[in-house]
Amino acid sequence: MSPWNVVLCLSRAVGPLLLVAGVALAAGPGSEVEVLQEQNRRLQAQLQAQQATIEALNAKFAALQEASERHERELRELQEQESAAALPPAARHRGGDVRVGAEAGLAFFHTGREGQFPKGEFRADDPVITLEAPVRRDVYLFAELKLLPRETNEEDFELGEIYVDFEDVSDAWGQPGLLNVRVGRLNIPFGEEYQHRGPIANPLISHSLSDIWGVDEGIGAYGRVGPARYVVAVQNGGVSRLRDYHADKSVAGRVGWDPAAWLSVSASAMTTGRLAAEDDQLSELWFGNGFFRAIGPLERTSTFSARLFEFDAIARWEEGHVSVALGRADYADSDPLVDQSRRIRYGMVELVQNLAGRLYGAARISAIRAPGGYPLAGWGSLGRFFFRPGVLTEELQRLSLGLGYRFGPPLVLKVEYSRESGRMTDGAGRDHQDFIGSQLGVKF
Repeated sequence: MSPWNVVLCLSRAVGPLLLVAGVALAAGPGSEVEVLQEQNRRLQAQLQAQQATIEALNAKFAALQEASERHERELRELQEQESAAALPPAARHRGGDVRVGAEAGLAFFHTGREGQFPKGEFRADDPVITLEAPVRRDVYLFAELKLLPRETNEEDFELGEIYVDFEDVSDAWGQPGLLNVRVGRLNIPFGEEYQHRGPIANPLISHSLSDIWGVDEGIGAYGRVGPARYVVAVQNGGVSRLRDYHADKSVAGRVGWDPAAWLSVSASAMTTGRLAAEDDQLSELWFGNGFFRAIGPLERTSTFSARLFEFDAIARWEEGHVSVALGRADYADSDPLVDQSRRIRYGMVELVQNLAGRLYGAARISAIRAPGGYPLAGWGSLGRFFFRPGVLTEELQRLSLGLGYRFGPPLVLKVEYSRESGRMTDGAGRDHQDFIGSQLGVKF
């Protein structure tokens, strides 16, 4: 038989056996086909799980990116607002046109019988007109007219700030933002509260008891050095707008830093310089709803002065903030017979929180301690508690509670109640000067 026939016979015999074996293997429960099918199902399940994980991660990443961009925008806005307030009002408008603005509070004030408004009064509160105009590239003129400041006893207009602002002077030597210069009549750059005194910016109607602010002729500089911002000014010191009666000058400065996006801190220091007790009479710096003035009698007191130090901090969150200020004022005069020096300590804590929509609540507690006594007016009558010789207050405290409704950035309605009490050097209490009021603040 030929080899070919042998192979043919073997294939005819073995072929059916192989076919039967293959069918048996394919039909068995432990077959390789089932194993492969199970592995395929598992791979598909893993792929589906991985895809779901990737989609979830993409969604989380998109949400994080959106939140990060929102926080960066909010941080930039806060930084721009703080930079704009370095030596306020700062350059908020830097176009080529002249800009005219105005702000006012339309109010009703009432205090106890020993306060400043014992009869209850409707008032135009702190109306101000401002003008800002470009002079040349990076040079601007700012002027402010105070129509009826709350603190005045006269119905005359008062000059507020008026200065020429030389922006980015340091850019000439490749250091943009390092140095900006202002020359004219400037806000005294001490503390933080003076930047938020207006009817719109102030969350309450009243201010803190210390309420340090003032406008004086001189020269100032402001800018940034690395992460810190600074402002400093050299000014006359006395209240007269016509001349300076003493060669010694007022020097004030503040350094601020933002250690976190939600936290800002600053430290301030200043001296009023020596002021002439008879000619200057009062410092330009406002303190305790009055001024610094000589305690000693004029016949033997030629000069007086004060040195001040303050620390400020503010923590912000989405719906509000809390701010703290702690300070000290060291007063001295030239009375040769009696040591009239005083170490006055003051402080305040303010809390603001949105309640519902545009409605917010605000609370502020503030106090002044003046061992030995000092002329402190507070909400009390200026004629009795500030100008009367020998009437000195050792301690004063105020608790202010208020509600406000923000119709929009240029319009806010506020109501407030303030409880004020204290003690005189003769042991008499200071009562009957609590404040209640309402105010509609408007700005354009």
